[in-house]
Amino acid sequence: MFETSDEWIQSRTGMRERRIGREDENTSDMALAASLVALDRAGLQPSDIDCIIVATVTPDFVFPATACILGSKLGIEGKPGFDLEIACSGFIYGLTVASSMVRSGLFRRILLVGAEKLSSVTNYEDRATAILFGDGAGAAILEASDEDSFLSAELGANGADPTALYIPAGGTREPLTKDAIDARRGKIAQNGREVFKFAVNTLISVSDKAIAKAGLTYADIDWLIPHQANRRIIDAAAKHLDLPPEKIVINIDRYGNTSAASVPIAMSEAWESGKLKKGDTIIFVGFGGGLSWGALAWKWAI
Repeated sequence: MFETSDEWIQSRTGMRERRIGREDENTSDMALAASLVALDRAGLQPSDIDCIIVATVTPDFVFPATACILGSKLGIEGKPGFDLEIACSGFIYGLTVASSMVRSGLFRRILLVGAEKLSSVTNYEDRATAILFGDGAGAAILEASDEDSFLSAELGANGADPTALYIPAGGTREPLTKDAIDARRGKIAQNGREVFKFAVNTLISVSDKAIAKAGLTYADIDWLIPHQANRRIIDAAAKHLDLPPEKIVINIDRYGNTSAASVPIAMSEAWESGKLKKGDTIIFVGFGGGLSWGALAWKWAI
């Protein structure tokens, strides 16, 4: 498509592979696949779920919410569902919202999904962004328990310059006209240098704040599961964090940046491989479009 190489991509991003959905595969289809795996692992049926939250910036439609469509595909029409659109921070925000709803007693079980078909909004004529994004989905089920897994959360956003990482056209500010489509203004655009600096500083500061809120130190942390945006971002931040590399979950080499899906995919694989043990203390951290950021301190309960 353009002048590049595998070495060039790997050295700048840490990415070797990405997954791209089929043309007839929608975000709700990937969300369904991940949800069924989560339900099976939990030994639950769809009817056991009280609410669905989907974090995504690539919904099936502008509206209705993809969560509503997912509920229908799961056969639980009538259960509440809604989407969160906060880009790469989506699963972190969703985990905060879902845990708050469960802890308040509003719902007993919530299905939280991060799902993205970023190939549908990637400009494959722009080398700076075309090499970054992949498709995927991850899901988690939050359930009421006598032992609270939620330890703390730190969320934030700054919309002063949305052009740092955004899709220019398709909203009320710039409708998606034929001219906009021809100019590829319905695709992702970013200021890579500014996003890199923001991401490194944010990963450090928001993790520090979440740990302090929980009354913990980095010595108490068993795992850091960050948004998989760029290996250089994670490595640069790791130099400033008092955590050994073996405590940081990284799978960006196989999936690229999957936005709201990256944290739950990494979490799922870490659990499946046996890394996560009951009682482990985890920091989940995300950052991205908004610009937005968030981190949670969490006690693993299964």
